[in-house]
Amino acid sequence: MEKADTPELFPLPEPILASSLTTARAVLFDLDGTLADTAPDLAAAANKMRDARGLELLPLDVFRPVASAGARGLLGAAFGIGPDDPAFPAMRDEFLANYEADLCIETTLFPGISPLLDELSARNVRWGIVTNKMSRLTEPLVAQLGLAEVASCVVSGDTTPHSKPHPAPLLHAAVALGVSPGLIVYVGDDLRDVQAGKAAGMMTIAAAYGYCGTGPAPHTWDADCIVDSPEHLAEVLRGSF
Repeated sequence: MEKADTPELFPLPEPILASSLTTARAVLFDLDGTLADTAPDLAAAANKMRDARGLELLPLDVFRPVASAGARGLLGAAFGIGPDDPAFPAMRDEFLANYEADLCIETTLFPGISPLLDELSARNVRWGIVTNKMSRLTEPLVAQLGLAEVASCVVSGDTTPHSKPHPAPLLHAAVALGVSPGLIVYVGDDLRDVQAGKAAGMMTIAAAYGYCGTGPAPHTWDADCIVDSPEHLAEVLRGSF
């Protein structure tokens, strides 16, 4: 699912001081847990593995909090294993194959996201997607969600040599948008999103309605703003442009 299945081993650059939200000229969004509710299909891929091993299926609530953490998070929830386990590489490949085969069965945009994106486009605000999901999964999923033709850019976890929380994907997206990083807002539901956004010198919004992981709560991420629904996000962005 996501490229960032192992901890980042490089130091992040010192963050650049971002301007206030009212100076924003473009918006970048994380995909899983921010624009789209992908948890049902991710959970199904993990449960398919459990079923193949004669194990009972786990409820969606077990997987939802870790849905932004990639195969590492999903396999950890399903089998209690991590990247250091010798069986992890083969199980990750099995999980990704399951997910790729049924990529967009129950996945949908979160309620309120479609009108938000329509409003941004109508107001000529450039917006794009930056995700850690590898391009072989990102591109067909974005297309099936109807976003491929309307997003100004789509950056995947393997578009640059690094994935979030490194700022490289966000800086790549800034170049694609033709907008200075300091004039871009990045919205995400994971601590790594805020870390990457700040390191890139962007303004950051924590999407507390998303998956948010099992670690520190969004109010501890030091984001410029926290929103609790797509409607709240739309209200904040509406006041920024």
